[in-house]
Amino acid sequence: MTRNCILMMADDDPDDREFVREAFEESGFLGEFRFVEDGGALVDYLRRAVDSPQDREFPVPDLVLLDLNMPRVDGYEALKQIKSDESLRQVPIVVLTTSDSVADIQKTYEGGVNSFITKPTGYSGLVEMAGRLKSYWLELVKLPTETSLR
Repeated sequence: MTRNCILMMADDDPDDREFVREAFEESGFLGEFRFVEDGGALVDYLRRAVDSPQDREFPVPDLVLLDLNMPRVDGYEALKQIKSDESLRQVPIVVLTTSDSVADIQKTYEGGVNSFITKPTGYSGLVEMAGRLKSYWLELVKLPTETSLR
């Protein structure tokens, strides 16, 4: 069973955000979803969450789903800022993008991403992916947000 978790998704496409939210719900995710539309908003949110842990409007997410291609601040730059910040680097980040480029995979792992997933093309594939992510990241592994970031 999924513990009470907070998933943050940084993606500029509202349809993608909604499909992913629905896929997680269909896979049995009972936690809370938070959304931002670009990497700058993600970094701002995380800094506020870590700097003000008592602020219930900005809880530290247990897992971040990060798209790479977004306006203003893209996923690469957001990843760089997060992983270079001592107070943020423990937040687990999974790149969830349409890319399957070897260069993108290499660049994000070099930048400190925890996992890289190419978005499935069909909804049933998205539900399967959400179920696997939920099982692994939110049920099996021990996350730093369970103790040190809250």
